[in-house]
Amino acid sequence: MLYRTLVIALTAGLVLPIGGTALGDTEPPPDTIPLPNGFQPEGITASPRGEAFLGSRSTGAIYRVDLRTGKGEVISPGAGKPSLGMKTVDGRLYVAGGRSGTGRVYDTRTGALLKSYDLNTIPSFINDVVLTDDAAWFSDSTNPVLYKVPLEGDGEAVKVPLTGDIVFQPGFNGNGIATSPDHKSLVLLQSNAGKLFKVDPATGVTKAVDLHGEVLTSGDGVLRDGRTLYAVQNALNTVAVIELSRDGGEGKVTKKLTDKRFDVPTSVTRWGKRLYLPNARFSTPPGPDTTYEVNAVQP
Repeated sequence: MLYRTLVIALTAGLVLPIGGTALGDTEPPPDTIPLPNGFQPEGITASPRGEAFLGSRSTGAIYRVDLRTGKGEVISPGAGKPSLGMKTVDGRLYVAGGRSGTGRVYDTRTGALLKSYDLNTIPSFINDVVLTDDAAWFSDSTNPVLYKVPLEGDGEAVKVPLTGDIVFQPGFNGNGIATSPDHKSLVLLQSNAGKLFKVDPATGVTKAVDLHGEVLTSGDGVLRDGRTLYAVQNALNTVAVIELSRDGGEGKVTKKLTDKRFDVPTSVTRWGKRLYLPNARFSTPPGPDTTYEVNAVQP
């Protein structure tokens, strides 16, 4: 199998009982989790243990929170480089670095920066990341390329140019990235076109996913769980639920999730039976006292 089964499950929390609470817990996990004032979240990912990690798009700080209790702490203060899309595996956190052009790896226990990759020297926007069996794959919203970083050893990043059906346009292009249900391809969301593309990781050749006329307007982060792909539509305060074919070449939107608490969510993770989405609040002027939160919803 090309891709790591644990990663593909994307922290679905299958060892936990229904509701996402640990055995012996008397209180259900909170539905809304406050983040530090002024944090400006963007990406989120969760571990099977129920720890979620969020990144600040302004400072690059990393925040770790216990989804059972809502209690958290900043484990890395950041160094002025944005922390956007992220995924975790084996005690490591892989983080997309936005306009810094970097991909970074942190220790999830200590917050220590383990490695930083300079993915591109020209203007770029490293937006999201997905983990496979042997690599972390980073998307770029500015340039038609993916970046492959090995999970083991000291190998360097490899650029994989995107060809085929995808056509980059002004604005944000490649964004949320996942794997196909058969673990053989990548699935990339192009934000400004509202389209999904199946990507051959060996060649970079793309083919449009047939969504039967559906357009994923304001598409942002994605999460795949089995054949279900959750695609966040940030400005619409909506999550499109898409059932993919096994090879990822076709998809059907089966429903749309929304919640009155949503305020421009940008990314999504899953733990237990719940989805968790941070409010980026792009339409609210950021300041040191601006409030931010993560909201849990049932898929």
